[in-house]
Amino acid sequence: MAEKKTGPVLKDVKGKNESELVFTTQNYKLLLISIAVVVVGFVLMMGTTGDIYDFRRTLLAPVVVLAGFVFGIYAILKK
Repeated sequence: MAEKKTGPVLKDVKGKNESELVFTTQNYKLLLISIAVVVVGFVLMMGTTGDIYDFRRTLLAPVVVLAGFVFGIYAILKK
């Protein structure tokens, strides 16, 4: 009977056969926090008042959104 062929087994530098996930649970938690910060920034940008040139809409909300994106990049690159 023919043997079933399997794909190549990838080994890391230390010779382990175990497959390791790229992101840890801490990375996912940080990524979810960054998504929440971006959502808060967009909610701040919506506003409820009619003044379009309010401090919250023109300065605070964009800074919060950018901080959320920067934190998301940190969450992805953190090892």
